[in-house]
Amino acid sequence: MPDTVRTSALDALIDPGVELRLLGEGYEFTEGPVWLAAEGALYFSDIPGDARWRWTEAGGMELAEAPTFKGNGMALDNEGNILVCEQVSSCLVRMLPAQGRQLVAYHYRGAYLNSPNDVVVRGSDGSIYFTDPDYGRWNDWIGQERSKNGVGFRGVYRVPPDGAELQLLVAEDEFDQPNGLCFSPHETLLYVNDSSARNVKVFDVAADGSLGPSRILHEEIGSGVPREGNVDGMECDEHGNVWVTGPGGVWVLTPEGEHIGTVATPEVCGSLCWGGADLHTLFLMTYTTVHSVPTLVGPAPLPPF
Repeated sequence: MPDTVRTSALDALIDPGVELRLLGEGYEFTEGPVWLAAEGALYFSDIPGDARWRWTEAGGMELAEAPTFKGNGMALDNEGNILVCEQVSSCLVRMLPAQGRQLVAYHYRGAYLNSPNDVVVRGSDGSIYFTDPDYGRWNDWIGQERSKNGVGFRGVYRVPPDGAELQLLVAEDEFDQPNGLCFSPHETLLYVNDSSARNVKVFDVAADGSLGPSRILHEEIGSGVPREGNVDGMECDEHGNVWVTGPGGVWVLTPEGEHIGTVATPEVCGSLCWGGADLHTLFLMTYTTVHSVPTLVGPAPLPPF
C-alpha cells in the first residue's frame, strides 16, 4: 500500500503489506462513521445524499435512514445510543430505539448553533463534546444556505452529564472552523482540529471536564482547498497516536506531534473510525466510497463503558 510518508513506527501500527477493502461506492460524500458493537455494524453518513447507511459483514450495505437532516458526525453515548450532528437543523440529537430522535443541543445563550459537525463522549462521566463550525449554513450540498448570524463564532461545547446548560469550552476566537475531535487514552487530553487553519490543537482536560489552554500538536496540514485533503475526521489509538485526515489519506501523528506516516486512500478521506469484532479494523470514509483496512492497533477506549 503506497504512502506519502512511511516509517518503522507506522509499520508497528499497520502492516505495510495490507490493502484497502472496498465496502461500498456511489455515494456523494461519506462522513461521520461510528461502530455499533451491539449490532456488529458500521453506521455512516452520506451528507449530500441526506442518508444514513449501515454495513455488516453478513448483510453488506443497506440504507438505514433517509432523510437525516443531512447528518454528519456520529458517536455513541454511554448507553450505546447514537448521537448525530445534523447540518440542516443545526442540532445535536440522540437516536433512541423506542422513542426516535431526541434533542440534545441546539442553542447557546439564546442564539442558535451554527451546524454541529463532530461529536465525542467522555466515557468517565457521560458528558458530550462537539464542534460547531458553520459549514452546514454555506450551501445546499452539505447543509442549507441561510444566515450565519447565530452565535457569531465557531466554538467547541460540552453537554454536562445532567443535561444542564450548554458550556462553551474555549474562547470565542480560539478556532476559525473547528471540526474533528477525539480524546486521548484515559481522557486526559482533548484533540481538536481546525480545517481552515490547517492544524491540530490539544487541550488538557480537567476533572470537571473543562479545558486548559491550547497548544499546537501539528500545523500546516493540507492546503485548505476543499477536496484536496484537509484535517477533518480524527481518532486516537490506544497508544495515544492521533490519526487525522489530510493530504493523501490519513496522517498518523505521535503524541508529541511527529508525523510518522500516511495511510494512503484512493480518494480524499473525510473521516474514520475503528470497529470490527476486535476493534482492529479501520473504516475509512473516502468521499464517494467506503473502505476498511486491518490495523495492528485499536482505538483509545470509547463509550459505552
